[in-house]
Amino acid sequence: MKIYTGGGDRGRTSLFSGERLFKDDARVEAYGDVDELNSLLGAVLAVLPDDCRDKIGELHQIQSDLFRVGACLATSGEDPSFKTTRDLPLENARFLEQAIDRMDEQLPRLSQFILPGGHPAACWSHVARCVCRRAERHTVRTIRQASDDGKMYSGTLTYLNRLSDYLFVLARYCNQATRTPDTPWESA
Repeated sequence: MKIYTGGGDRGRTSLFSGERLFKDDARVEAYGDVDELNSLLGAVLAVLPDDCRDKIGELHQIQSDLFRVGACLATSGEDPSFKTTRDLPLENARFLEQAIDRMDEQLPRLSQFILPGGHPAACWSHVARCVCRRAERHTVRTIRQASDDGKMYSGTLTYLNRLSDYLFVLARYCNQATRTPDTPWESA
């Protein structure tokens, strides 16, 4: 199988359901953002400090979940194959909540805003958090433009919202594990 097909040379791409859309369609932007986010998690994994190796399994699970989110977004809700690329169950968001709680128990209480930065794994986590928020916004726009009321993407929306929280806490966790202080924001 060749990696290039030429099918997108005129600015269109195919959904899993076969529907052809322009590459700047909200749905394509949403699953493109999810793909970018997944790649950024690969960057987090590449620079994860030894003291945070316990997060490898969680991050791999999240990457797997993001493939499912992307497949869901790349399938038109009206298509029968949508049933095989189902929305994420709410248990996946609960998995993130439990991971957040475990990390948060080990962190000092946050009493002010912090600036993104610190250890490279923390920096990449902050970048991934921002891309996650963009993916969430584009997913919301996709849902609003679709004919449904968003119910078939409720797990995805909850997951993306919780994932951005996870990535924020992961950044703090990586900084603490490497004894890199968070930088508090001081308003001028």
